[in-house]
Parts: sequence; C-alpha cells; structure tokens
Amino acid sequence: MSDGSGGTYNTAAYSTVGIQAETVHNSQVYIVPPDASPQEKYKVGVRFLEEGVPSRARELIGDAIAHGHDNAEVRFHWVLAMLSARAYHELGAEELQRLHYASGLVGAYAEGEWKDALRVTFELLAMLSTPDGGTGRVLERLRALPPLRREAILHHLDLVLTGGLKDSLWSEHRERAEAERFGHDRVQRVWAYFEPDPIGPRALPPRPRTDATGQAAVPVRAGLFAVSVGVFSVLALLAEPATAVPLLLLAGGAAAALVRFGRAWWYQEHRLKAAGARSPAPHTVGPASASDGFTKSVRQSFQYYFGVHVPRGLTAPQWLSLSAGVRDGLVAEIAVLYRESRIGVDRVNWLIRHLAEDARDRHDDGTLFDQGPQHRTPVPAKALCVVAFIVLAFTTFGLLGAVASGSGAFRTLLAVLALAGAFWSGRTAATLWLQAKDEEREVAEEHRAYQERLAARQAAYQNWKSYLDTTRPSELEMETWLSCDKTLFVDEALRHYQLTWRDLITHTILVTPARPYKRGRVKGGPWRYSRYSFRLFLVTQDGVREISTEFDFTDGKRENEQRSNYRFDALSSVQVTERSNVGYDLELVLTNGPARNIRVKDADTHQLAPDENAQEIAEINLNAAGFIHTFRLLEGIAADGKKWIERNNPNNLPPFRAPD
Repeated sequence: MSDGSGGTYNTAAYSTVGIQAETVHNSQVYIVPPDASPQEKYKVGVRFLEEGVPSRARELIGDAIAHGHDNAEVRFHWVLAMLSARAYHELGAEELQRLHYASGLVGAYAEGEWKDALRVTFELLAMLSTPDGGTGRVLERLRALPPLRREAILHHLDLVLTGGLKDSLWSEHRERAEAERFGHDRVQRVWAYFEPDPIGPRALPPRPRTDATGQAAVPVRAGLFAVSVGVFSVLALLAEPATAVPLLLLAGGAAAALVRFGRAWWYQEHRLKAAGARSPAPHTVGPASASDGFTKSVRQSFQYYFGVHVPRGLTAPQWLSLSAGVRDGLVAEIAVLYRESRIGVDRVNWLIRHLAEDARDRHDDGTLFDQGPQHRTPVPAKALCVVAFIVLAFTTFGLLGAVASGSGAFRTLLAVLALAGAFWSGRTAATLWLQAKDEEREVAEEHRAYQERLAARQAAYQNWKSYLDTTRPSELEMETWLSCDKTLFVDEALRHYQLTWRDLITHTILVTPARPYKRGRVKGGPWRYSRYSFRLFLVTQDGVREISTEFDFTDGKRENEQRSNYRFDALSSVQVTERSNVGYDLELVLTNGPARNIRVKDADTHQLAPDENAQEIAEINLNAAGFIHTFRLLEGIAADGKKWIERNNPNNLPPFRAPD
C-alpha cells in the first residue's frame, strides 16, 4: 500500500499468496468499438505496437489496411508489427510474400519521413545476409531518420537484426536505454500504476425518525391545557380582578421565559444522556462479520494509518491506545458501507487515510473526545429558568388563593380541577412537544453533519483521484522503462560472456512475474508487474547460455542472478502446461539435470471485465512476455539440436530484395 509519499507497506502480511495486489484500470485506450472506422482501428493498433503487444497490432493495422486505410505511415507500422518480437526465420511463407508485396508499394507513397522510414526498414531486411562491409549506406540512411522513427525500427527489429549490422547500432541503442531508463520520474511514479482506482465516497446517512404517534398527540394535550388554563384564569378574574390581572401577566412572562430558555436546557440534557448511553460505534457489526476478511483488513489498515498520522506530543503506541474506541467505530462504519463482493480494502484506503488524518487534526484542536461544550447550557440561562419556575409556582398559588377567597366552594373545586388538568395536560404536551422539536433539531443536525462528512470525503476522494491520475505512468512509459531494462540486461550479459552480436545465432528473453508482486493493467491490455524475472537465452555455435535475474521494477535493482550453460543436445524437451485457474507453466527438461518449471503468467480469469475475452487476454499477455518466440526457439532446439541452429543461422537466411 502507498500513502502517496513514496512509502509502502505490505497489506498481505497475513496472506500466504504470492500476489500482493491486483488492479485493473478502467481505461478505453485498448478498446475497439464494434463500429470502429479503419482509422480508429489503426490508432489502437499503433498503441498496441508501441506498448508491447505486436500480435494485436498486426491484426488491427492489417484490418485497417484491408478496409482501405493505407499510406506510408500505416504501412510502416504494419511492417514493424509484422517483425516485432519475432526472428526472421519465424516468418511464414505467406507473411514473407506479404512483406515482399508491401515493399513493392513504397514507390507509390507520398514523399516524407514515413516513406523514408519504410524504405530503410526494407533495406535493413535486405542487408540480413549481406557481408558487413556492404551495410554502410543503409546505416547512414537509418541514422538520418528522425529519432523517433529510428528508435522504433531498432526496437521492433531487435530479433531480426543480427551480426555486424546490429553491432554497429548497439552502442547508441544502449546509450538511449541508459538515458531513458529512469526518465519521467520513474522511481517516484511507478507505485501509482499498481494503486487501484479508489471507490467513491460514502457516509452513514442519518437514522430514520419514527415518532409520528407522539407528535399526533401534541394538539390534543395542548388543547386540553389551553382549556384548563382558560377556565382557571376566568375563575381567578371573576373572583378578584385586581389581584388576578398582575398575577396572570407575571405568570405569562414566567411561562414565556421557561419556554425560551428551558427548551434549550432540556434539549442539551437530553442529548447528553443520549450520548452517554450510545455505543462508540455508529453501527455495530455482528459477531460473524466482525472477524471476516474484509473487516480484518479494514482494522489493520486503520491501525497502520493511525500509527502513521500521530498527533503532536504523542507516540504511535500512545495514540493507538488512546484512539482505540474511535478506531472501532470507524472500522464498523467502513465495514458496513463498503462490504460488498470483490471490493478489497485497497480501494478504500484513501478514505481510511483521510479519517486517520481527520482524527489526528480533531485531537490537536481538542474536538475529538471533548464533546461537552456544545451540550452545555449557560449558567445564567439555567438560573433564569429556575427563577421563572419559582415565579410561576408562586403566581399559580396566588391565583388559586384569590379564587378560594373570592368564590364559593364549587368555584374553588372547579379551579382546583382546572389547575390539575392544566398541570397534567401541560406536562404531557410540553414533553411531547419538546421531544418533537428535539427530533426535528436532531434530524437537522445529523443531516447537516452527514452532508459535511460526505462533502469532506468527496473532497478527499477527488484530491486522491486527481493525484493518482497525474502520477500514474502511461502504458507507453511503462513499456519504455521495461524495454530499457531488458536492453541493459542483455548488454550486461554480452559483456559478461565477452560476446558480440556477430557471435550470436539468435537470442530471446522471457519476462515473467517474480513473487511476491503487485500487478496491474489497463482494460484490454497486458499485465504489468512490480517485480519481474528476466530469463535470457543466448544461442551461439557452442551452445546455449542462460542468464536469469529478478528485477524490482520501481528502482531497477536486481537480485538472485543465476547462470547456466548447456549444449544443444542437452535440451531434451520443452512443454507448456495451461491450467485456467492457475496460469501457464513452461517446463524445460535437460538430459543432465532435473526439469525446471517456469511460471510464465498467473491466471487472470477472475480479473476480466464482462466484455473481455479470456483467450484474447491470455494471448496478449503471453505475447508481451516474449513467450511465443522463446517457446518456438527452445522447442526447435530441443527437437532438432544442432541441425536447427545450422538451418536458422543468420548467414544462411534467404535474401530479401528491397525496393529500388
């Protein structure tokens, strides 16, 4: 997991699986609509070619040409797609015929850099079986091309160019790889490619309120209270008007003061009691779900981010202990909001990080635990309520005394009954009314708090998504960095064995994942890995030299390098095992040693989108790994031994006639 600062930690600490994380970016760069025009197919085909999937590029660009989209630029990319990741001897008779036909079209295209690049490409093919001394003119024309065209030819004809021709080009090719290997802030940006697309913000909505019965009773109780007070007041006025009028006015003022200040006091006391009785978690999870995999991952993630974002003056252990209750509540909330099929905690880590930062900030400003101030009623308001209640009580008894002294027993009894009715109905009506107002105010506060939480999370989500979008490398950048790594690895192997390209018959490099790794891909594209295993086979007249090493794709550091050499007849057999729920394994059997199993790719069926074809994606990944060429090479050597080498020696290649 990454926090955006370049630091990472392992979210799979409790997992025995070698895959740490997987993500598929929902991009449309590789998607070809059913009604796509030839121009659109060509553009996607070029993208596949540039980003390491020439097999799909051949299909799409060829389809565009078949439907009339043909010029020097299109044909140039088609030729590169035909030759990319393939040796010349792998081309079938039909493919060679198509290349010869295409070479005859060059003269009809408009003059320009694309036509020049296409002509040079065919001239390089014609030089394959030419003595080294006759390549000077072609090399001059190659170097005269624009840099992008020249580098594209060198990159995609890597397995086609051999001998002295490649020796003369290798130095500048290696220098370009050294210059671009860590370009565009590779070390600071690669992590973002494997970061999953964040899932959108959510927040627990306010709890539903169902107090309709109590609210319906308020008018009845209030009406009874009004009648009782009216009867009592009339009786007092009839008995002693001079005494009753000031007492009634005083009682009215005291009642108004009680309503004005007593309502807020009652509300705050009610909220304090409710807060004291409420569980720290806004929602709780049941015993079964509290220990499920998702909740456990959420809990671990909260513990990590709370340990990273620590308030001032506290150590991480102190903060983790102090915030245990807060974390429990947040864990329960996230588990309720995001527990759904196939959603991993990596997609909500942005929110967990935001909540950890928010808890730290609220602790620093004193609002995380101390909720008291917003529930306290000022002392003067409380004192005014007490005084108003005492005044109301004295005026009530004064009015009752006036009725008793100025009227007979019947009116006095009626006044007592009216007073009792007013007390009962008033108390009930006031309680119901206060509860109803409390409900309204609490709903309004919770709704406001919900909107504020959601808005804050929306802002955090947009910030994180924008940061990912600007940081995440493009497919072209990922492929360029990988190509540079492979080039420098091959160069180091040649230096170690003191070989030149003249000494090689052919070579191949197999790029496979190295566990444990993170992997990611764009929808419709190949998997890319945070750790790779490079396995290079150098085929010379004396035998096969095999060099393997593991690469950390972020910084290009290598480890676990191994070398082995064997004769052609030592390679007994090569076979591929495909298991849909596991992946592809390549098995090499040597006559003088145990069989070696090489995991070419892991299964990805569970990671496919509904509109993706499993077989097509598998072929894309095998092609990007260099598997097709490697398997054909090793299979041919295992079957024919020295005869295969003699038959496919670059010096014995049939000539390719370039256009005039």
